[in-house]
Amino acid sequence: MWILDAPNWLVTGSQILFVTTFFIQFLFVTLLFGRLAFYKSKANTSPFTPSVSIIVAARNEQENLSVLLPMLLKQSYPTFEIIIVNNHSQDESKQVVEKFQSSHTNLRLIELNDYSAQLHGKKYPLSVGIEQAQYDHFLFTDADCRPASTDWLRLMASSFSDSHELVLGFGPLFKEKGFLNRCFRFDATWIGMNYFSFALANIPYMGVGRNIAYSRKVYNSVNGFNAHSHISSGDDDLFVQDAANKTQAKIQIHPNSFCPSGAQKSLKDWLHQKARHYTTAGNYKVFKKALLGIYPMSLFLLHVSFVILSLLDENWIFSCPAMVFILLLKWWIQGKAMVKLDEKGLALFFPFWDLMYAISIPVVYVTQLRKPKNKW
Repeated sequence: MWILDAPNWLVTGSQILFVTTFFIQFLFVTLLFGRLAFYKSKANTSPFTPSVSIIVAARNEQENLSVLLPMLLKQSYPTFEIIIVNNHSQDESKQVVEKFQSSHTNLRLIELNDYSAQLHGKKYPLSVGIEQAQYDHFLFTDADCRPASTDWLRLMASSFSDSHELVLGFGPLFKEKGFLNRCFRFDATWIGMNYFSFALANIPYMGVGRNIAYSRKVYNSVNGFNAHSHISSGDDDLFVQDAANKTQAKIQIHPNSFCPSGAQKSLKDWLHQKARHYTTAGNYKVFKKALLGIYPMSLFLLHVSFVILSLLDENWIFSCPAMVFILLLKWWIQGKAMVKLDEKGLALFFPFWDLMYAISIPVVYVTQLRKPKNKW
């Protein structure tokens, strides 16, 4: 043996594991993430510009609304309305909206005075906004988000067509100083890479509630959020999976269509958010749960088996070049996909972030077992 003496079964098992996970990574990187890395959006020549209702569900967001509303009202688009659903705020959110209403007739305020026993979390205020919307195409964001440009609405709405009534946008995190911010941004970018790539493979499974659009026709065809009304989350993933059975999903990755928001304040907050996402994922169909779990698990086991072989196998000279090859391939293709999502700085050090992601997988899994209660 190479460095440490070990039974043959351990070395053989590690060799088999390394080869298996190597090929899984190779297939995912080339056949899945390559779709996003080399994606070229077709120019939209259609004159179709649907009237759009921008819907924001807000609770105690007076400061964020005072910043967001001017950005929404300045959107360069012919016909749209903005609906703020005030969900039992105890601050001056209502007064902030009313101040802007005095000079903008396309801004509407809906006050919620009751609660729903059927719909939990954001689903009830969102459903009320949809029901009262004047138009039949909806664009959603959150109060703490900031559209990247005045073309945000135009770019998202231009993705609608007769065959595409579900549009998935990107919601990155603001770039700030600090290592944690880079970690959180990598995670947000990784999530975007994942759901965009799966959508391009005709397996859409989620979007982000802070930048997603769909039509009333699709919403009604799946009975809104009723299929998953018993859980607080799911308005941006379980709904997408239902809607994908009724229409094709279109992705929009032009940088001016992004809608960034602030990152979590601490590692604890981030872990709790990841735990909530994992809890919602428990409601996915078995096929999608398995498909989404294969890549991260194979990534973790690839690194584990490589370390074992480096310590125990005198034939490490074969596993080492293979590891270098797969890392360079991932750096090229997944790094290129990250550049598409305007994260050139993170793409430059992709091998490091890839290793960090592999290490975080068991940590996040253990954390999600605690299953914190979903909050607004």
